[in-house]
Amino acid sequence: MSDTHNADLLLTNINLATFDPALGPYGIIEQGALLVTGGHIQWLGKQQDLPKLGDVSHAVDGQGQWLLPGFIDCHTHLVFAGNRADEFEQRLQGVSYTDIAKQGGGIRRTVTATREASEAQLLTLVLKRAEVLLAQGVTCIEVKSGYGLDADSELKLLRVARQIEKHLPLTIKTTFLGAHALPAEYQDDAQGYIDLVCQHMLPQVAEQQLADAVDVFCENIGFTLAQTRQVFEAAKQLGLPVKLHAEQLSNMGGSALAADYQALSVDHIEFLDEAGVKAIAQSGTVATLLPGAFYYLRETQKPPIDLLRQYQVPMAVATDFNPGTSPILNLPLMLNMACTLFALTPEEALRGVTQHAAKALGLQNTLGMLKVGMQADMQLLDISHPNQLAYQIGGHPLTRLWQAGKPVKGGQK
Repeated sequence: MSDTHNADLLLTNINLATFDPALGPYGIIEQGALLVTGGHIQWLGKQQDLPKLGDVSHAVDGQGQWLLPGFIDCHTHLVFAGNRADEFEQRLQGVSYTDIAKQGGGIRRTVTATREASEAQLLTLVLKRAEVLLAQGVTCIEVKSGYGLDADSELKLLRVARQIEKHLPLTIKTTFLGAHALPAEYQDDAQGYIDLVCQHMLPQVAEQQLADAVDVFCENIGFTLAQTRQVFEAAKQLGLPVKLHAEQLSNMGGSALAADYQALSVDHIEFLDEAGVKAIAQSGTVATLLPGAFYYLRETQKPPIDLLRQYQVPMAVATDFNPGTSPILNLPLMLNMACTLFALTPEEALRGVTQHAAKALGLQNTLGMLKVGMQADMQLLDISHPNQLAYQIGGHPLTRLWQAGKPVKGGQK
């Protein structure tokens, strides 16, 4: 009896792209099978090697389709109110993102609309957005605050983000981004605002356990290195890991600073130099690429992909969904953009929304791969090979989806 496997779910007649590095490119197992028990993967391998089975609650014939981990969108600004379609029009007429921000647009404008919205209104908006990603095979989303910019509003955004899991079958990781921009009331007192973030906002966030990480927008239109370090120190004292919006518009050395704090990830990084790449390689920090913002802002400075490869820095890929610079609620599209705009290979792009995206959230031991012991977040896709997902735009070929072993799409038979 000890050799008999009981299971909640049995998948047979499948090809697996596990993204387990030990199994080579894509982590492929052809003509495979997989067992799930208690929401986690119990066994996977060649179907001919399937162990002796006891009680199996549900069995699914995959009909030769491909099984992949659920996708992970590891950088989003999902909770906000309002939109900035007119600013998009302004940029097309030649007005820069920096000039729009200086004129009171950009982040600040979204802050006004978001502060005025109730928690119920924000939850309705965010659930609609999360449902779109879920339908694309996304089973885990990172959600940042940053459109409140005062204590009550930032806490409100984080509470809304935490509620997503109660309504949808998703893993949600929340990030406190109070240091996103200067609110109007601190227009001429950046240091005073950073003091507020560190001394008042962060302690409340930590006490109420509303955030899994802390982020800063370190940029010439954001916050300085010294101010970023102050936030990181405060986060460290509270036991919260850090992330960073870094080197998007200029090279300020933010990534090297983040590496000093063993940051989970540095994100955007178009202007990252070799010294910064070396630093994050040594700290184990993930480089998160955001091709949607690059595309939307019509940037020309590309992230240093060859250097990241040379120093073996894991590269994640995410939507950066936000109302101003990447209103793109489409993670599969980011696969193609990462390849066409940044010259990633399809395998690199797919690892960027699975294995490496999980690491960017500190979830590398739980999500991002199909491997024994991992949470059974899985999607079954009617494709001829995983590279098709980066090649094709539109018509996402998802046929079944499971989150923690429970069916989200397609039922079970």
